Amino acid sequence: MNLFQQQFNEVQELLQLNDFQQVIKRIIDFTLDTEAIQFYKQTTAFLNWFDHNSNSVEVKEKLNQLLQDLYKVLIVKTIQPHQTIISIENLQKNYNSNFNLGPIQLEIKSGEIIGLVGENGNGKTTLLRSICRELEPSSGKINYQFSYDDGYDLRTKLVYIPQRTETWRGSMYENLEFAASCYGYSAEENNLIVDLVITRLGLRKYRNYNWSGLSSGYKMRFELARMLLRKPKILLIDEPLANLDILAQQTILDDFRNIANSPFRPIAIVLSSQQLYEVEKTSNQVVFLKQGKQRNLKSEDAIEQHFIVEFESDEPLLSIKQKLEGLGIENIEQNGGTLIATFPLTVDINQFMKALIDQQITIKYLRDITHSTRRFFIK
Repeated sequence: MNLFQQQFNEVQELLQLNDFQQVIKRIIDFTLDTEAIQFYKQTTAFLNWFDHNSNSVEVKEKLNQLLQDLYKVLIVKTIQPHQTIISIENLQKNYNSNFNLGPIQLEIKSGEIIGLVGENGNGKTTLLRSICRELEPSSGKINYQFSYDDGYDLRTKLVYIPQRTETWRGSMYENLEFAASCYGYSAEENNLIVDLVITRLGLRKYRNYNWSGLSSGYKMRFELARMLLRKPKILLIDEPLANLDILAQQTILDDFRNIANSPFRPIAIVLSSQQLYEVEKTSNQVVFLKQGKQRNLKSEDAIEQHFIVEFESDEPLLSIKQKLEGLGIENIEQNGGTLIATFPLTVDINQFMKALIDQQITIKYLRDITHSTRRFFIK
């Protein structure tokens, strides 16, 4: 089963579950995949109808018909393989201070998400700005393995969205219309594409808002919409989860997954974040930076030789350690309000939980971090 067929089946399941909002998002993705004005018009017409008929019994039928029409076109379209689009070799950026970034070794592939994690001031933003050519490396190479005409065309395909975006004037919709006109969309396509993109990113009801009327989370979504109109090869996003509640974080990460993993228009996404667990669940690769030095979660040197668990309990530390001696506990310490316990790799989460029950240790929170970047923060 190819990637498109797999995604199509997933959308069909969502439709059977009446999850219309998710189905509409994915139908917009498929519509943009067609690159055909006929389908831009068809899906936009449905969205205009849905604005006033969201509770109609016809919604499911209309979505199913649109989905089937898209399937007939896309099932015969050539799927684009995920390929390395940027390779970074021994990148270093030196400053006149005590901080130096690198050396960095990294391969970035289309269709994949790379998460950059680490404490503030450890090089995440410097790396993002180096990849997008805002900063010139002190040494090493960044190889862009896709075609581009000149430096301007290259920068167009390297999209960097900073944590704090610049102020813009006028309505959001007018700004997106202007952006679309600058990046090669015809007059007939312009409004259709803008309508599809803003709906895909949850901005439809905010289309006439200005900069001051949007929250920081929606300003970031606007920047994402504006940059997607450039048809980039890669999105470099600095702290996109900052200032978002947990539900909004999950929504935007789900959007990133689907945007990156288009069968026909795959792009790469590199994002930095302090939200370790959310990023790890979403990313194909996780890079941890500490004092500018790189560690990859799945690299050979990062393979853990211990079972490590993070948990919370009101019981005294010494008491817990004594009760867990039967598992061969090697170390337990308090870290950031939680307890971190280290055991031999022969111990697993099931044995740990059984010991908690047998020893009557009450816990309020538990996570196996053996294969998480969380453990890099305590070493």
